[in-house]
Amino acid sequence: MAGETPPAQPPPGPPPRPLLWRWRRNPLRRRTDTLQAWFGLGVLIAVLAVAPVAAVLVGDTARRHYEDTARHQHLTRYETDATLVRDAPRHPEPGSDEEKKTRYPVEVRVVTREGRTRTTRAEVRPGLTAGDTVRVWVTADGEATERPLTREEVRSRTLGWALLAAIGVALTGAAAHALTGLALRRRNLADWDTAWAETAPRWTTPT
Repeated sequence: MAGETPPAQPPPGPPPRPLLWRWRRNPLRRRTDTLQAWFGLGVLIAVLAVAPVAAVLVGDTARRHYEDTARHQHLTRYETDATLVRDAPRHPEPGSDEEKKTRYPVEVRVVTREGRTRTTRAEVRPGLTAGDTVRVWVTADGEATERPLTREEVRSRTLGWALLAAIGVALTGAAAHALTGLALRRRNLADWDTAWAETAPRWTTPT
């Protein structure tokens, strides 16, 4: 009906900030805004410069470590025949893909290079029976162990550590930027409180 007052509408939200607003001159830009912008740029440049260096250094250290480990394992481990002392458990799903990947720990008997016979536990396929022979990796004293690291494993672990180093640098930079932004925001709030304490009396109507 004519003459009716339209319902009140909520005030519009703040307009979107223009791109790179902290770099543009305007009367509302604070010194802390400029400081945060320059600090963010510095962090970005530092991350882009340090991350590749950290990845190379950490990756090279990891590569030498795993190569030494693999070399030591090849010298102290060897593959030999082992005879099952007990039957291995049977898999509940014979013939399945899961059975092909499953291994059970079973007692086996091995003969060391010195000719000593000893019993150890090794991971074997399901369904094997006592007396069956399997190939296992053992240490010099006949203890069952994993096979030495391969070149592919050394490479993948090296790449993994290099990637972690680069990610760590990036996360450190992001954390530094976030903490700096938080500190500057608290400073802005403190400045606003101070300014309002000075301005509030002028807005107060004496009674």
